[in-house]
Amino acid sequence: MTLLDKDGVQLTVDDTVATVTLNNPAKRNAQSPALWRALAEAGKLVPGTVRVVVLRAEGKSFSAGLDRQAFTPEGFDGEPSFLDMARGSDSELDATIAGYQDAFTWWRRNDIVSIAAVQGHAVGAGFQLALACDLRVCADDAQFAMRETSLGLVPDLTGTHPLVGLVGYARALEICVTGRFVHAEEAERTGLANLVVPGAELDGAVQDLAAALLAADRDAVIETKALLRGAADRTYEEQRAAERAAQSRRLRALAGLTD
Repeated sequence: MTLLDKDGVQLTVDDTVATVTLNNPAKRNAQSPALWRALAEAGKLVPGTVRVVVLRAEGKSFSAGLDRQAFTPEGFDGEPSFLDMARGSDSELDATIAGYQDAFTWWRRNDIVSIAAVQGHAVGAGFQLALACDLRVCADDAQFAMRETSLGLVPDLTGTHPLVGLVGYARALEICVTGRFVHAEEAERTGLANLVVPGAELDGAVQDLAAALLAADRDAVIETKALLRGAADRTYEEQRAAERAAQSRRLRALAGLTD
């Protein structure tokens, strides 16, 4: 069932699995504000019955990053150009960027597990979109890069937090500031990628991972995800308490003692 197909984004749902596809391969799935709005809309349209969301892309590249039209004086039709944005007030500029970020925030909701299937280039906004997901399965030709600093910008589409969490501050700083490519082998070795497979096996590997995730009890997965997501912000003792509270809820549910 197709729930959305516009602005380079398609959302389909098959029972408990939703698939979001970037489908503008002619432009290497370059990103724009319209695409970001479509991604945010896709998040709102995902039914509550869905447990796994797969993010994939048509063509040779996952996403080449921000469409270079954004850097032209006219920008995108009907959109504020970068120059227009810079001339706005601090609150207006903040609200505009926050709106763009909405496309990247819903992938880590506790009620779903999201998987990015990455092939070819994932650059800038493309890298950050892959980082927005819980898990990343990569083809062996995958290449990640943050190129924002070379343009005088910073990564601002929610990618910095997960990047530091995955590879640590020092490596994250080096990746972002140099803008170098992180190839698939390094991505797997450093924790950016959960799995690297030959390109022809990418879809099958994602399907296998989705099946493994679906085999677990949904409520236990939701509780476990919440525990792990909050662990970095809790002390050891706070995490112990959170584990006890979560397990108490699960035991009562299994015993039929919940309301």
